[in-house]
Amino acid sequence: MRQYRLGRVREQLKSLGYGGIVIFDPVNLRYATGSRNMQIFMLRNPARYVFIPTEGPVILYDFPNCEHLSEGIETIDEVRPAKTMSYVSAGYHLQETAKEWAQEIADLMQQYAGKDEKLAVDRLDPAGAIALANEGVQVVDGQEPIEHARSIKSQEEIEAMKISVRTTEAGMVRMKEALVPGITENELWSHLHQTNIANGGDYIETRLLSSGHRTNPWFQECSNKVIEDGEIVAFDTDLNGPFGYYTDISRAFYCGEGEPTDEQKRLYQAAFEQIQYNKELLKPGMTFKEYADKSWEIPDEFFANRYFTVAHGTGLSGEYPYIVYPQDFEEKGYDGVIQENMVISVESYIGAEGGKEGVKLEEQLLVTENGTENFSNFPFEEKLLS
Repeated sequence: MRQYRLGRVREQLKSLGYGGIVIFDPVNLRYATGSRNMQIFMLRNPARYVFIPTEGPVILYDFPNCEHLSEGIETIDEVRPAKTMSYVSAGYHLQETAKEWAQEIADLMQQYAGKDEKLAVDRLDPAGAIALANEGVQVVDGQEPIEHARSIKSQEEIEAMKISVRTTEAGMVRMKEALVPGITENELWSHLHQTNIANGGDYIETRLLSSGHRTNPWFQECSNKVIEDGEIVAFDTDLNGPFGYYTDISRAFYCGEGEPTDEQKRLYQAAFEQIQYNKELLKPGMTFKEYADKSWEIPDEFFANRYFTVAHGTGLSGEYPYIVYPQDFEEKGYDGVIQENMVISVESYIGAEGGKEGVKLEEQLLVTENGTENFSNFPFEEKLLS
């Protein structure tokens, strides 16, 4: 799996005519090398990066005294100490540190790619960008090759994703069992975190669980609100599980032993219809625009609060492609082709502007030769479908 992913990165670099790439984003770094170290810390501190020439040795620059973490990983040829270009690390030595860093990267490019070759960088602070420019290095965006590399999964990646999904579903079962009137949103959400960590997962990227009136509009973060009898509880997993793979599915539960209202059922059934329709529509060979244009037509009353995508890629995180609603395509969309072995999450949020509640549903799908395979077996809410 590690060799496949590194090979995918190099294929993309070659196709774009780039001489190499420097990767800072810890999720991209893990994809390209299979190595991790304090992943959340590295999301905000540029203290770990890797140089990957299109042809030549992979050199990992790791946090001080962490060289041992990458021992035995065949995708890494050499480990060196990182030069951290941040004020908190370098203080008034920042410009000097950045210059030393850029000189080393420029030397590597000249040695393994040639002085005039383009260097892709996925993320870079101003000091580093200025220093590379001063060294005459041609810098290009590194997100494009990485995102395209990540979009097509190997069979081993697919199996790893299934393990992450099973872990997530186990946590969702615990959430369902714990859901009684009087529990807080935070308490309920904690069951998913505990299950993930206990099974070797990493973290959850967001705090998207809400109940009752807090389900509309969407994106209200999990809180100390007490969940009441008769409320809808909606959540989006956004879970980095075992092997770092992302499980991105959403469900809405009904709290209590009573009967949901007709309005709650109407919202849920509309979201369910959208998910099922767009799931059946998804096939390899379709363009992103074709998929958007043919997707389920959201009723006018729910349009203002629509989710920002109809569907998106999923891998080590939410990733390429983002497929937006047809009404948004001219301004925000981009085209491409849905391909076999992409993993796509189809989205629905149904909630009227100013409405009392809303429903979030989502499924994670493997694009196969003839259609899709659903990663998740977690049931939908029968009370809300009846």
